[in-house]
Amino acid sequence: MKTKLIVLLISLGISTSGMAEQVLRISSIPEEAATEQVRKLKPLADYLGREVGARVIFTPVNDYPAAVEALVNKKIDLVWLGGSTFIQAKIRSKDMVVPLLQRQEDTDFKSIFITRAGSGITRLEDLKGKTVSFGSPSSTSGHLMPRKYLMDVGLEPERDFKRIAYSKAHDAAIAAVASGQVDAAALDITVWQKFVSENRVDTTKVVSFHTTPGFFNYNWTVHRDMPSELQQKIIAAFLKLSPKTAEGKEILTLNRATRYIRTEAKNYDGIEAAARAAGLLATP
Repeated sequence: MKTKLIVLLISLGISTSGMAEQVLRISSIPEEAATEQVRKLKPLADYLGREVGARVIFTPVNDYPAAVEALVNKKIDLVWLGGSTFIQAKIRSKDMVVPLLQRQEDTDFKSIFITRAGSGITRLEDLKGKTVSFGSPSSTSGHLMPRKYLMDVGLEPERDFKRIAYSKAHDAAIAAVASGQVDAAALDITVWQKFVSENRVDTTKVVSFHTTPGFFNYNWTVHRDMPSELQQKIIAAFLKLSPKTAEGKEILTLNRATRYIRTEAKNYDGIEAAARAAGLLATP
């Protein structure tokens, strides 16, 4: 019932006189709560429907792997993936997925580590012997890249942490630290910045203590079998979004973007290398 309600909330129908109705099925990795996904993607779905000339249907998935499988098996047409899930889809599909667009911010993305004020944790090395939360195991900014930078300072989470938790979503990671369920957490820096700007986290009680170097991250990806004409319409629609229009500003703000730009698969080679080094992908 919950899934059906979300689909109804974010479904836009456009009929074309004398022509069969075209449907564009979109989805997203569940980086935040389902209600937040609806809030972010409803205006974008409405906009894409008009620009592409299709009925856009958003269907949420339960976890990150489900988003990968839905794209690979062509159950959805367009999906918002992280760098790590894009690599998984690329491997699972044998290079049959194509990243079309990313936010400008995704060319130099960062993860952030947070803890409670007064915890005594001020650097990554202080996490030894602590309870630490990642996001989804398939998350780029909530797991893969934080794990890489922990390894760079000599920390092996399974060996050196008292306990590892997986919050499954970035907002849940903040809640886990705030409630004292874990000593620290790693998450998407833009979610943290959003929570701070919206006063949804008490920064006298929860603080950031480490920001990683930048890396390529999220993108909108399609299956290679999607007709080229439709791909080009989708690309044009995203590139057209501008903060100078009321609708563009709303969509970009909701999706934590200044603008969308083209991207390509080779931008994520570093993510694939990090995943293999961390043992999160099978070595060919």
